[in-house]
Amino acid sequence: MTIFFVQIGNAQEEESTLGTEVVNVVKPYTPTISDAFKVKAAPKLNDSVTTTKKKVTYSIFSVPVASTFTPAKGKAAVVKKSQKSTLYDNYATLGFGSYTSILAELYSNFQISRTEDFGVFVNHNSSQGGIEGTIVEDFFYDSRLNLNYGAREIDYNWRADLDAKHQVYNWYGIPENLESITSGMNEPLFNKDFDVSHSYLTGAINGSINFKESFFKGAKATFRYFGDDEESTELRAFVKPTLELPIAGELITTTITADYINGSFADSYGPPEQEINYSFINAGINPSLTILRDDLEVNLGVAAFVSLDTENSDTDIYFYPKITASYQVVGDTFIAYAGLEGDLKQNNYHDFAQENPFISPTLLIQPTDTQYDGYIGMKGKLSEAMSYNLRGSYTSESNKAFIRHNAYSQSGNGFGLNGYSNGNSFNVVYDDTKTISGFAELNFDVNANFKLKINGQYNTYTLDTEEEAWNLPELQASLFADYQITEQWFAGVNLFYTGERKDLIYSEDPADILIPQSIATLDAYFDANAHVGYRFNDKLSVFGRVNNILNTNYEKWLNYNVQGIQGLAGATYKFDF
Repeated sequence: MTIFFVQIGNAQEEESTLGTEVVNVVKPYTPTISDAFKVKAAPKLNDSVTTTKKKVTYSIFSVPVASTFTPAKGKAAVVKKSQKSTLYDNYATLGFGSYTSILAELYSNFQISRTEDFGVFVNHNSSQGGIEGTIVEDFFYDSRLNLNYGAREIDYNWRADLDAKHQVYNWYGIPENLESITSGMNEPLFNKDFDVSHSYLTGAINGSINFKESFFKGAKATFRYFGDDEESTELRAFVKPTLELPIAGELITTTITADYINGSFADSYGPPEQEINYSFINAGINPSLTILRDDLEVNLGVAAFVSLDTENSDTDIYFYPKITASYQVVGDTFIAYAGLEGDLKQNNYHDFAQENPFISPTLLIQPTDTQYDGYIGMKGKLSEAMSYNLRGSYTSESNKAFIRHNAYSQSGNGFGLNGYSNGNSFNVVYDDTKTISGFAELNFDVNANFKLKINGQYNTYTLDTEEEAWNLPELQASLFADYQITEQWFAGVNLFYTGERKDLIYSEDPADILIPQSIATLDAYFDANAHVGYRFNDKLSVFGRVNNILNTNYEKWLNYNVQGIQGLAGATYKFDF
């Protein structure tokens, strides 16, 4: 091996001559470790006094001791086994109650094969009315049929169901002032013969599929028809597939939404009276990334929607945040969470009618743009039997829907033209809204025999043009409790509190009957319900229910008082074919 050394120097007076030298290394340097030698030394005692150990001899003298103790033989403790309840594939329920009410249910499940099943569900709930103070009919019928089929394969499972529903209600909320106006006629206009009934018909096909090992995780789809006996129709088709694709080493979950709605109403409520048509196509995509780091979970996503109003040839584009996060501060005891989310909600006739069956078939249908819903909260388990959830939020919505009372007469052309244009129906109005909300919930799961849930929510609304957040309470609270008293007896209570709400009252003068006059305040109400039951065996049980225990005919909607205290008793029988 040859090593070259180069030396450079500087002189103040004269420049030195640089040269090179060659050094030949005969043998490379190989260091070694010399052996270590242990010093052998034995300790020595330098004590001047030494003693000799003395030899000790001893013996054991055994003496017998009399004893009367006789140990008992061990015996295993008997563990009382709880008898398993027999599970049945079918049940039938039948009950009768006050106000000539009827409750009937039938469910049957057929196991076609090890991986396939078919189910049938039939439900009927009705009452012949009799609400105090009503001068027209106030009965209702609600019947439903559901057929469902499901299959579970190795790599995927799917389910499809057919829904059919028929509902009959009455616009019985005739204002008292109209009763007095028309009572001066030769024959009162409003009586039991005046037809205020209306019916809804729903038919829907729903389906879902889920894959276990595929980038295509699953999809949901719905096709629904909804109509009434006032020549209103609505068709809606909804498809929502979910994909999971690996990108840059991370799994990106992407949800695609396609929503189509088309409907029409035969007439509008105010002048000029004309047919109302609406049609929307909403398409959206929502990619998201989930990040897991120890006790932290973060979901980062964004949603984009294109909304096409085909009736008015108008197109809008929306972008929404989809961000959520949760952090286990103290295990399951304290979990902090927050989020910022938005969405495009397609309002529809079906949902409005289920929320308030007394709306008029003259609605303006538009989507609601939830620009953002920012929230922060905490949840967790204080013990094995108690959990909690606290949340505060601030929401901004454009075109939020409110249900508001209609004028006393459609277009001011007089009363009795149809069943809903007599101050006894509701419409939908829209406004830009800011909502501040606080929510609290406690869950008590003491044991398998007792469960209790309490929750409450407080909202404040800021609107752009409307005077009030029509028919929305500031405060709502509820309590649900179920108690398995013994193996045979069971009971439960449901309590609901709804705060004051505001609605609009129009002029009583027939000449100005379309002019708003004042704002009505609907009183807060407390609705208490309870049930109790007894099981004779695994097959047969009886039950009793009491609703509106306080017997208050409160107004759930303006001029719509509810039935007083209601009682219903019935039986349930489970069986197999």
